[in-house]
Amino acid sequence: MERRRPELAIAAISLDCADPRELAEFYRKLLGGTLLWDGAEAAAVRAGSVVLIAQRVADHRRPSWPGSSIVHLDLSSDDFDLAEQTAFALECGATRPDRQPDPRWTVLLDPAGHPFCLTPFTPA
Repeated sequence: MERRRPELAIAAISLDCADPRELAEFYRKLLGGTLLWDGAEAAAVRAGSVVLIAQRVADHRRPSWPGSSIVHLDLSSDDFDLAEQTAFALECGATRPDRQPDPRWTVLLDPAGHPFCLTPFTPA
């Protein structure tokens, strides 16, 4: 007899960091989100239907790009202009690594070092 699959949904995406307030504020500005909570150990931002949780990890080490990142975010919009989106992300506190694998999108790093891509490609 096959077991019934439980109904599960993604509740949030957690990002390890040294400074939860800094990382949550970065994503709040970048994504136009709403700060849900802000504590010394974790802070959360709702951006559309996604909740990002910045959680403090003792002795956090920044991921290296390319290389040690386990997961990264791909960000896009209906009104996508790569140069404009990149400039805005940099103003919010992102940094741009030297290695860019494809000119059709831009890889940036958040304040904790997590890579994210600004891309015109959105799943149907």
